[in-house]
Amino acid sequence: MRKLIVSGIIGAIFGVGIAISGMANPAKVLNFFDVAGSWDPSLIFVMAGALVTTALGYILVFGTRKRPMFDAEFHLPVNKTIDARLIAGSATFGIGWGIAGFCPGGAIPALGFGGVAAIAFVGAMIIGIVLARTLDTLRHKPAKAF
Repeated sequence: MRKLIVSGIIGAIFGVGIAISGMANPAKVLNFFDVAGSWDPSLIFVMAGALVTTALGYILVFGTRKRPMFDAEFHLPVNKTIDARLIAGSATFGIGWGIAGFCPGGAIPALGFGGVAAIAFVGAMIIGIVLARTLDTLRHKPAKAF
């Protein structure tokens, strides 16, 4: 139960940060990508701040703990292979982000604003996840989270 509560608190903090930074606003994100037009470079600072925070967090957590507080072990990705599947997934993510102005991290908190665009994006994202997992299962190669 503690693990669920802590996960909820962390998710809420993340969502508030996404909303405050403007990452839940597709217009702001699309302006970031519009280098030749109405470019808004402010998201560079959001991304840089996230990278610094993450790097410090990794140093702090992995430098001082042998295991997480609410689990038996750390769950880190083990597959370090750069293959066609990774490249296709990354390209699909980037194209979707550039077209819609949403990424999963920004779309979930945007649901709280009640916009049709966020609802449509999250719905399409769920359909895409189900479709990808179904295709993996049909190929007898189930997707693994880690």
